[in-house]
Amino acid sequence: MATAASWLALLVSAAAVAAAWVWGWYAWRLRAVARRFAARGVRGPRYEFLRGCNEEVRRMKAAAAAAAELGVRDHDYLRRIMPHFVAWKDLYGGTFLFWNGPQPRICISDYEMVKKILLNKYGHFVKNDAHPTILAMIGKGLVLVEGAEWVRHHRVVSPAFAMDKLKMMTKTMVSCAECFIKEWQYQACNSKSIEIEVEFNKQFQELTADVICHTAFGSSYKEGKEVFHAQKQLQANLMATILNVQLPGFKYLPTKGNRCKWMLEKKMKNTLMQIIQSRLASKGNGYGDDLLGVMLDACFTTEQGQKQDEQILSMDEIIHECKTFFFVGHETTSHLLTWTMFLLSVYPEWQERLRQEVMRECGKENPNADKLIELKEVGTYMPLRGLHNQLINLYNQHCSLMLQMTMVLLETLRLYTPVIFMFRKPITDMNLPRGTPVVIPIPMLHRDKEVWGDDANEFNPLRFQNGVTKAAKIPHAFLGFSVGPRSCIGQNFAMLEAKSAIAMILQRFSFTLSPNYVHAPADQLTLQPKFGLPILVRPLDA
Repeated sequence: MATAASWLALLVSAAAVAAAWVWGWYAWRLRAVARRFAARGVRGPRYEFLRGCNEEVRRMKAAAAAAAELGVRDHDYLRRIMPHFVAWKDLYGGTFLFWNGPQPRICISDYEMVKKILLNKYGHFVKNDAHPTILAMIGKGLVLVEGAEWVRHHRVVSPAFAMDKLKMMTKTMVSCAECFIKEWQYQACNSKSIEIEVEFNKQFQELTADVICHTAFGSSYKEGKEVFHAQKQLQANLMATILNVQLPGFKYLPTKGNRCKWMLEKKMKNTLMQIIQSRLASKGNGYGDDLLGVMLDACFTTEQGQKQDEQILSMDEIIHECKTFFFVGHETTSHLLTWTMFLLSVYPEWQERLRQEVMRECGKENPNADKLIELKEVGTYMPLRGLHNQLINLYNQHCSLMLQMTMVLLETLRLYTPVIFMFRKPITDMNLPRGTPVVIPIPMLHRDKEVWGDDANEFNPLRFQNGVTKAAKIPHAFLGFSVGPRSCIGQNFAMLEAKSAIAMILQRFSFTLSPNYVHAPADQLTLQPKFGLPILVRPLDA
């Protein structure tokens, strides 16, 4: 017994020494990181053991959520969605160090540094490691893959976003929007006041889900909606646990949250596999003209048009790309539509300007691809040169005769960009240590008065009247679709869908904010109105 007790005491002592050594090494490492950044003039909030700054962030966000709502013309909502970033920037400057659990992160709100990160063509900066729930939700598709994998995925996916393909999809976009509009017209005609309240945040999510399902799956759109429902559940789970510390190996434990995530992930994979297998079995003369068909055709066809046995993308990779496009295309476009309707309700003069523009170009007929994409002479609005041709192309591809519509959508993306943060990390020691995650807060940059002017917090679409690259004092200031080689591949799809839906609403309704609306933008992974967007709509011919 004495020997056993001695051995037990020895083991306990050894464990204590080992724990003390690990903690000492860990504390030394964290102090070394902080000292290295401090030597470069980068400071930040205090680190708490294991939790980093997470508890401080949790407290600040809870206090911000309890604050009074904003006025409807107050677009400076940063203290509501990122109060910690605002406070830390005031204390430590535009570039500061903070801790996500035990992991150091650098916030960058200087445009020149952002330019070096996003416009780098040599792969020195890559996407940061994604949260496990984000991986389950959107898959490791084009948004998250890197290097040669990104090149391979991009080669397969990009033909689906060619303008000729998008023109074909415009009819589907218009048809989906028409179904919703007819329902609103029916409800209004049966209302005593000829006016109804529509919760547009929810309606636009349903509309964009319909559009993505039809354009991606064709006749299989009902099955596709099951994917969206699973993604919505994963998104809610993510936001409930986003500030929890991710301990090594925790994602493999059969906790309640992990079991739920695994179940939803399996459900999405099985649904997508059934749709893909059905398409492969009944391809007939081809795989179809929708997005899935284009992707499958690229995967099974060589440049010479001869079938090949070896796929360019594996079946799992195709599933990842489907999940990526579903979530990104549906989520971001629905919120672009939501915030555009909000701003047109708050600024009736712009609502009327856009209505006159739509009626002048389309009359009462539904908009078509030629009206939405008709190009002006390249160079009419900006020179075609420099590092920012993609911004020029974005603007020119949507500078149809509906120029004011384009300006309003771009200004909406500037003030209420759906994507709040971008994440990168350097793979070599440059201005930042290798592997240190970098956070780019887009709403903060979009309100930089030195770049955007004294009216940076105001709604002013006219700032885009001479083009994207001339809207601010520097040409790469607009980050609504990011810039550089990793900019959003679906930006033309989103702009077409938004323009067609808003144009059709303007043709048929006038609208104002409901008295029930509460202006409280919220971070739900994307920027959303916390309490929805109730709007009063009245048919123009009532």
